[in-house]
Amino acid sequence: MRILLIEDEHKLANALKRALEREHYAVDVSYDGDDGCAMAMNEKYDLMIIDRMLPGSHDGLEIVKAMRDKKIHTPVLVLTAMNTVGDRITGLDSGADDYLTKPFALQELQARVRALLRRPEAHLGNILTVGDLELDTTTYEAKRAGQMIQLTAKEFALLEYLMRNPGRLLSKESIMNHVWDYDADILPNTVEVYIKYLREKIDKPFKKPLIHTARGFGYKISDV
Repeated sequence: MRILLIEDEHKLANALKRALEREHYAVDVSYDGDDGCAMAMNEKYDLMIIDRMLPGSHDGLEIVKAMRDKKIHTPVLVLTAMNTVGDRITGLDSGADDYLTKPFALQELQARVRALLRRPEAHLGNILTVGDLELDTTTYEAKRAGQMIQLTAKEFALLEYLMRNPGRLLSKESIMNHVWDYDADILPNTVEVYIKYLREKIDKPFKKPLIHTARGFGYKISDV
């Protein structure tokens, strides 16, 4: 899943980026409100973490309001040092989905991120299933027919994106936008290579393939 982090404290932003990447998320970082607003309005993300007070002409709440006015419904977690009840109400009323005051425990932020990512249309839980394939997004374990499957971080991220969209044909562009971050060095055949890696582990050892290709269109995972 792809996350946008807008935070002007470089040390905190870089620490959060590293921590979220260890959780297998692709993370783009912006350090000011104007650049962050442009990214929020023009790029596709699964979640945004936005600091309330930002340098530039757009603060965090203005970014959220601009997104909602443009009908961008991406979940937003607002970070702030302002911790009164009134501040929290203002943040939520602006269109934010959650509100976390500084200082905060990293584990709490990670738990709130997981909770927000479970909210989309399908309201998926921690364990994703397609046929006899299971993926636990909390323990990062994958297994098929009860057999454990070892995945790299990027293989896991790709499989998670496929399994969050079962039966849906996903283009290479959509996959790249959700699984790799903005600065990733991606070659034209990168998605094909990782799909091949997944098939070696998910499909080949078993009788029925789950990952399907529609030539010229993309890939999908399905038990049908």
